[in-house]
Amino acid sequence: MSKTPIFTGCGTAMVTPFKEDGTINFDKMAELIDLQYAGGTRAIVINGTTGENATQPLDEHEALVDFCVKYNKGRMKVVAGVGSNDTMTSIRLARSAEASGVDGILMVTPYYNRTNQAGLVQHFTYVADRVKVPMILYNVPGRTTVTIQPETYKILSEHPNINGAKEASGDIGLFARTLALCGDNLNIWSGNDDNTVAMMAMGAKGVISVASNIVPSVVSKLCGLCLSNNFRSATELYCAYADFFAKMFIDVNPIPVKVAMNMLGMGVGPLRLPLWEMNEANTAKLRECLVNYGLLK
Repeated sequence: MSKTPIFTGCGTAMVTPFKEDGTINFDKMAELIDLQYAGGTRAIVINGTTGENATQPLDEHEALVDFCVKYNKGRMKVVAGVGSNDTMTSIRLARSAEASGVDGILMVTPYYNRTNQAGLVQHFTYVADRVKVPMILYNVPGRTTVTIQPETYKILSEHPNINGAKEASGDIGLFARTLALCGDNLNIWSGNDDNTVAMMAMGAKGVISVASNIVPSVVSKLCGLCLSNNFRSATELYCAYADFFAKMFIDVNPIPVKVAMNMLGMGVGPLRLPLWEMNEANTAKLRECLVNYGLLK
């Protein structure tokens, strides 16, 4: 079967703005959603890694998804992170997100208790069987220490409700083997800004980006060039912003992007523990980068 992707082009892994008292700043979230729409973003991903989902109580998690769907009013696709190392928690979050009206759910591989490849199949399938909203698998072994292998992707791609994968392993060989096995049964998005052009040249549908929190129009243009098969211009644009993309990962995500957004006056507030501010050296490098790109004086 050929599955229509939930979106093509730029999807933004949204930060979650907090007030100084630690609660979610919903007014600021509304501003950020408007910024993404104005910048040409095709989808917003709520409560993913960049959104600090691991520190969100379930009721807060659900309230933010519901707010974003209602405020967005269908302008962009909305994808909600529902990943957990507890399958039952993922079920709750997936059902809640479905009830809120999301266009897709994003489900990361289990972490800490982890599992084997057979367990991955059971974990994802258990949730996909119990909701109708399409699922995007999320492979990020650098965080979870669990890798979805191409053969496992093949099994999961046969599920009608598993639409695709955010592939953030950084392993182009794994991506290529997955494409060879799954074909059009599995839509794949780059999970790393620095892999976008290479992966889209091979067939990825776009990127779920961190950098687009700040430069949505740039990442949207980059994806548009790739979707138009203008990879020469896409490569030129990517190279022009390569240092910016790299600096967004000078420390653990989402520390750099939130620090940068605050430097730029975007007011996204503090990080939640255990995340902490960057050291002075990295902060200086990040500030210099923003100045070099004309974003900060």
